[in-house]
Amino acid sequence: MAAARIISIIGHKNAGKTTLAVALAAEYVRRGHRVATIKHGHHPAQADREGSDTWRHYHEGRAGRVLIQGPDELVLFERAPDRYDPVALARRFMADSDIVIAEGYRRAALPKVEVYRREVAPAPLLDPQAPNAPEWVALVSDVRLANLPCRVLHFHDTMWLQLLATLAWERAMPLAA
Repeated sequence: MAAARIISIIGHKNAGKTTLAVALAAEYVRRGHRVATIKHGHHPAQADREGSDTWRHYHEGRAGRVLIQGPDELVLFERAPDRYDPVALARRFMADSDIVIAEGYRRAALPKVEVYRREVAPAPLLDPQAPNAPEWVALVSDVRLANLPCRVLHFHDTMWLQLLATLAWERAMPLAA
């Protein structure tokens, strides 16, 4: 089995991070890879419908872990401090994947793909002069951008997603400790 790897999808709020993460995950699955994703949120995750048995286990029972088993799926909710460490999470829960796509970890020292749309923000997050600029694998945008230290792909170009999947795969960070 090949070593798992991890890549981060970043961007301004409402730039299309989730849309890109989902599209990239689907492309890797189409290529035959085992894909896992991590989403960093700024609000508590919903453990289940309020009042349901599993919700009561988690909220009323204050269980440290609740595993919800349903047909063809399971969901584990675990109380844990936010340590902002997608690599540790991927190693713990997703090491059997070929690639982990982490969405929303812009401060993490990971290879990054940024989604930038001009209607959302006046400029990308990428600062070519910043010490972490080499972490950018690519920037996917709806406008032409020049003089950036990474590959710039455009939504309207043919085959941009396939090219991005290849670039991200090649530059993704191995999870091996």
